[in-house]
Amino acid sequence: MDVMFYAVPSLIMAVALFGGYRVVRRWLQMRGAWNSGLTAEARCLRMFTTTRGGGGDSHVRTVVHHVYEFTARDGRTVRFEEEDGPRTILEGDIVTVHYTDGREVVATAVPPRPAKQAAATFAILAFLGVMVAFCIGFMVTYSDFSSSSDSVDSEITGF
Repeated sequence: MDVMFYAVPSLIMAVALFGGYRVVRRWLQMRGAWNSGLTAEARCLRMFTTTRGGGGDSHVRTVVHHVYEFTARDGRTVRFEEEDGPRTILEGDIVTVHYTDGREVVATAVPPRPAKQAAATFAILAFLGVMVAFCIGFMVTYSDFSSSSDSVDSEITGF
């Protein structure tokens, strides 16, 4: 039974740490694309939405996806999908994309907003940090409670 009080918080911490890794990775990719100085004109090939939630009285979240295609500086044709883009971009529209050069091209059609991106990243990391701290505090508190109840039990039974 004690395993549950360590396994569940450990699982929550693992998910929170993985989420933090993904947030930081995306932030660095976006910052790299914006700071590379490379831009290109891209065509929106496809726009679609996905929805999540909606069961019963729950909140429905709609995510807009865009698929863009552009020609990189070295002549390669690059196609990428981006979530949560502007809803005003439709199929066939031409947009400016910022991208990194190299073997793995990272591109974004989101205009540079480094301060907003950094603030959002740090807010998410702070929230995830609070989750991890709470889980650690819970496990330490449970450990102390568990060990103190074991000592009380041994005093009562004499073992």
